[in-house]
Amino acid sequence: MKYKITGLIATALVLTIVLWVSFMMPTDNGKRYHQHTEAEEKKTCTHTDGKLCTHLPIIKIDTNGQAIPGEPILNIPGGHTLQYTMSETGEETILSKLSVIDNIGENNHTEDASSVSSDIRIRIRGNSSRHFEKKGYIIKMITSEGLNNPQSLMGMDTHHEWALHGPYLDKTLIRNYICYNLAGEIMGYAPNVRFCELILNGEYQGLYLLTETITAGKTGARLELSVDKKDNSFSGYLLRLDRGSNTELKNINNFSNYTYKTDSRINIVYPGNDNLNPVLASGICDDFSDFEKALYSYDYDSEELGYENYIDVNSFIDYFLINEFTSNYDAGSKSTYMYKGIDGKLHMCVWDFNNAFDNYQENEISYRMFSMQDGLWFDMLFKDERFVERVIKRYQELEKQYLNEEYMNSYIDSVIEYLGPAIDRNFERWGHTFLPEWDRLFDFHRNLHSYDEAVEQLKGYIKDRHEWMNENIEVLRQYSAESKVKNYNY
Repeated sequence: MKYKITGLIATALVLTIVLWVSFMMPTDNGKRYHQHTEAEEKKTCTHTDGKLCTHLPIIKIDTNGQAIPGEPILNIPGGHTLQYTMSETGEETILSKLSVIDNIGENNHTEDASSVSSDIRIRIRGNSSRHFEKKGYIIKMITSEGLNNPQSLMGMDTHHEWALHGPYLDKTLIRNYICYNLAGEIMGYAPNVRFCELILNGEYQGLYLLTETITAGKTGARLELSVDKKDNSFSGYLLRLDRGSNTELKNINNFSNYTYKTDSRINIVYPGNDNLNPVLASGICDDFSDFEKALYSYDYDSEELGYENYIDVNSFIDYFLINEFTSNYDAGSKSTYMYKGIDGKLHMCVWDFNNAFDNYQENEISYRMFSMQDGLWFDMLFKDERFVERVIKRYQELEKQYLNEEYMNSYIDSVIEYLGPAIDRNFERWGHTFLPEWDRLFDFHRNLHSYDEAVEQLKGYIKDRHEWMNENIEVLRQYSAESKVKNYNY
């Protein structure tokens, strides 16, 4: 009997320990992590020595005197990009050192010990943003042998590839942060993000946003995709609609490409170079084209043969609404990601809100319009009355919680309060960009000349957009009206 009692006590003790460990171990419980509300609170810096002291993580990069490749080479006087700079050895990236300072319980200083360090390969990232002074970067963490060196940075899932976004055209500094987190609350997956401050070769570069790149990863990181190169099979893949890849094998000749329904190119992001071969590329192309052929057919809305057999419809609806609410109209033509999940369905994934809320360099974006319903894939989806009704109903649900002026303004205010002195430090470095001679928006009346003006513009656009969408969301029904789709319906 005493052994039975001892066993029960031991079992209870083990369960207690397990429960205690489970309680103490950090977990997202499926919830989105918002740095500005959930990060550890730290005391206000009281330094008087002029050295950097910040509550935000610090990223230090040392290139050992090398210029980072990826600067645009222009055709003067035309000003068109001919190509991008390479390293001295003709490579797209250079070998550098990365250190992350992210102290627990204390503020961060440039001379503090690193919480994470690694060799990296780095290059400048982006398209139009490459022309700005404040650059963005792609970072791949590697071992001394040149192999991938996945690490958890600032509490995000372990991985080896990261994007450092340096907000420049976005004078509020927060568009990508608020939009990724908005999408993360609404959709099944959106890249995680963390604010940090960047020191490059000993020089302060301002406020940055460390962003997960969209790809597959181990131990729950990123998307649950896998490929078996031995038998040329895949349980999922990731595609990007943009300008195409420099690696021709990655560019697929899918249905909407060879039928000229888009002038953008779709390329395979995952599997990557190491696991991609012509057989796999062809299989992915055929698989994705099956969806497009079903969509662009007379059977597009049929139960047996239609598009719903191929896509997660809710993902497409949420993607449409998030990008419409934010007027982020690169979505659906550029910077557009789609992945096939382990559920066998295609899902949309958000990326790049730098131009959202009327922040495009080239054109002013009216809040009085819908646009994406005419874009690739959505031009057919909106012919289906059931899809349109689901869009309207979903907007009315999301509007009550997220897609409204009150929620967005409160979120913006709390992010700005959290960033605090980091905003001032950023504009000590980049404050000259508020001067008229540094205006970058082509409609010059849209350029902003103070941080307060930038925040006021963002909030004003959200207010107008929210009101207009509330009044006009039901006009989307016109795109599924019989007169619009009679060629497809019997």
